[in-house]
Amino acid sequence: MLNVYLFQILNGLGLGMIYFLISVGLTIIFGLLNFVNFAHGAFFLVGAYVCYTAVSLTGNFWLALVAGPLVVGAIAWVTERALIKRVYHLPHTFQILITLGIALIIQESAIMIWGPVGKSVPAPEMLRGVVRFGNFAYPEYRLFMIALAAVIGLALWLLLERTRFGALVRAGSENPEQVALLGTNIYRLFSLTFALGVALAGIAGVLSAPIRGAHPFIGAEVLGIAFVVVVIGGMGSFTGALVGSLLVGLVQSLMTSLWPQGASLMIYGAMAAVILWRPYGLFGRA
Repeated sequence: MLNVYLFQILNGLGLGMIYFLISVGLTIIFGLLNFVNFAHGAFFLVGAYVCYTAVSLTGNFWLALVAGPLVVGAIAWVTERALIKRVYHLPHTFQILITLGIALIIQESAIMIWGPVGKSVPAPEMLRGVVRFGNFAYPEYRLFMIALAAVIGLALWLLLERTRFGALVRAGSENPEQVALLGTNIYRLFSLTFALGVALAGIAGVLSAPIRGAHPFIGAEVLGIAFVVVVIGGMGSFTGALVGSLLVGLVQSLMTSLWPQGASLMIYGAMAAVILWRPYGLFGRA
């Protein structure tokens, strides 16, 4: 029984790190652009299908791991420059409607290209074994996924806290007009930040593909979880995204063993409890 709970805890950490990659991109975009991106889950979907296509054509998962965020980030850049930048000044209701439209276009395009049936993606050959700790065994690929997501999270923190780009993003989230007056092309900064946030969702899609596969309706499910995470952690907070993601991942994984029918209920129950206690999230601000 102990091994079962340990297995679920590690699964929860893996889920949490995937949720972190998704939600931290969402919260970075909101923090700087004050923009609600309801197409975020659809870009996760694109990352999963890029992984499936690359692995199917070349058999090389590592190529997919590089190509996924690049392709997703490029699509996000073009979408932002062509459409999204035109609605920054509009109320959130317009932003939600436009990004929902983008999400539906991506979803239907995926159905047209890859079909309505989900696709499975094999794990890379060198990570198909298990790691044993005494009588406990855990898949190598899941450990790799946790470790890589943690490294990406650390690199992102260093980017935001120790570089000029990160300083501009943090300053722009406080006062974009002043940053623009100091000589920064604020619209280019917006485009880079949007592409970065969405590329993180693309990486999450690639990493989760060998576990969950790729299917055209996963975007809406992922988007719902991402918003639960940012509500719990606090919109615009890096630390909140990490803590909220790990909390949601662990609750979902452990409840799958204890009460499978109530796993989703407990996630939304935790969100409701946090809202009642701290309306702006654990690390959020008014």
